[in-house]
Amino acid sequence: MNQPYIIEGGKHIDERGRINFVNVFDMSNIKRLYYTEHFSTDVVRAWQAHIVEKRWFLCIEGEFMVKLVKIDDFKSPSEELEVYEFLLKAEDPQVLFIPEGFANGFQAKKENSKMMIFSDYAFGVNPDDQVRFDKNKWTTWS
Repeated sequence: MNQPYIIEGGKHIDERGRINFVNVFDMSNIKRLYYTEHFSTDVVRAWQAHIVEKRWFLCIEGEFMVKLVKIDDFKSPSEELEVYEFLLKAEDPQVLFIPEGFANGFQAKKENSKMMIFSDYAFGVNPDDQVRFDKNKWTTWS
C-alpha cells in the first residue's frame, strides 16, 4: 500500500499495571529503530522525506502531531500538496505507517514526549535517500 495508515494496538490494565501492545505490527522488514524525545512543545521536526525508505512511528510517551505529504517531485515539489494529519498518543497505542515518497514532520503536544521510529533501511546504507524541506512549506505548526 502506498498510502499512510494506522496499525491499531490495544492495552490491558489490571491490578498489576498496564500493557500497551500493537500485536498486528509485522516487524519482519525492520532494519533499525531509534527514538526522539522532545523536551518542549515548541520544537518542530519537519520536513524530512525519503525516496525509498519506509518508516513506522509509535508514540511511547506523551503525544505527537504528525503531518505527512506525498512528494510529487523531489527537486521541485508543488506548494499545494495535501497534508495528512495524525495525532499519536502513548495512551492509545497505534503505529503510523509512512510509505516511501512521503515527507514527514512532527511536533510534541506534551512536554517530554517520545517517539519510537522504525525503518526498513539500516543506517548509512542509502545516504542519498533523505531530502529535507523548510518546516513551514506545506503547513503551519502551532
